[in-house]
Amino acid sequence: MNKVALITGASSGIGRATATALSKAGWDLTITARRLDRLEETRTQCGKTAKVLVLAGDISDERFVLELFKQTVSTFGRLDLLFNNAGMGYPSTLIEDLPIEAFRKVMDVNVTSAVICTREAFKVFKAQNPPGGRIINNGSLSAHIPRPHSFPYTISKHAITGLTKTTALEGRSHGITCTQIDIGNALTDMSFRLSQGALQSNGQTVPEATFDVEHVAQSIVHIASLPTNVTVLDYKIMATEMPFVGRG
Repeated sequence: MNKVALITGASSGIGRATATALSKAGWDLTITARRLDRLEETRTQCGKTAKVLVLAGDISDERFVLELFKQTVSTFGRLDLLFNNAGMGYPSTLIEDLPIEAFRKVMDVNVTSAVICTREAFKVFKAQNPPGGRIINNGSLSAHIPRPHSFPYTISKHAITGLTKTTALEGRSHGITCTQIDIGNALTDMSFRLSQGALQSNGQTVPEATFDVEHVAQSIVHIASLPTNVTVLDYKIMATEMPFVGRG
């Protein structure tokens, strides 16, 4: 029987690359995002032997998430991996110019959705036989060191660190483990602008190095393949030449 993964934000970028890599490694999948057409494109890139359940919707909508997990269990009988990948950024903005509704939207997509999915995954992991499972949260290097003028995104990713640690703590006596993967400049549609020029803390705007997103996907496949009595709590992967260590 194939293992089963649920991936949010699977219509492009890291989510799509991870879905493709896991399917080719023998996993069955539930993939979700807002756009059905893009999810169908992801499905076509998955291995021919994998079973892929496609469900489009708003991952910050609790009712949709409940249905997402219900259909996953109904289709596959269990769940082994949740990849909380869905997220959004926000344009570089001074704090005094930040609309609070924009902040709430970023928090809903980046944090609230991950909390709801984690809660529902715990229910499944505890109830299934054998019990247990793994959660991987897509954090960011911004969970450690912010970029200038990045209040909503940076705050949301610091919150993901708290979610990761509490998930690992609450899950460890139930065979549930959790990882935060912090990615620096994997080349996707979302990060392409960084290769063209990114604001640095010294006020300069300079192009930053990027790397192939496939390396992120393969890292996730490796972590997901570990037994649940092994935890990778923090995992950083980045372009070697990007400014992070000594960012500035």
